[in-house]
Amino acid sequence: MAYLTLRIMINALSIAMAVTLIDDITFTGEWWKMIIIGAVFGLVNSLIKPFITIFALPLIILTLGLFTLIVNALMLTITAKLSGPLSLGLQIIGFWAAFKGALIISMVSILLSWVTGLKKIKIYRNK
Repeated sequence: MAYLTLRIMINALSIAMAVTLIDDITFTGEWWKMIIIGAVFGLVNSLIKPFITIFALPLIILTLGLFTLIVNALMLTITAKLSGPLSLGLQIIGFWAAFKGALIISMVSILLSWVTGLKKIKIYRNK
């Protein structure tokens, strides 16, 4: 449970950083909705991303993994599209905003996972 909660918080903080740094990514809502967006982003990454990655595997191999950045941008776009019907307030205008946002989210997520020791929690949980 601690791993899941920490993962959602890291997702929410990473998305909040992308909203802060990129003009074409906007968030209009209360702070607690960002936590729900973090949970939705986690669900999208765990449920949809594996299928898209399998279908995009030839392009990922051909580009030596760089196409993964486009897959990540697509996951962020899907999260923004889902936030509309859920009235969460996340909007992304254009592909390049999603691409830059995915880069920022990836970097901040890696940094926060390292700082919080998230990988150690996951390893400890599996033993």
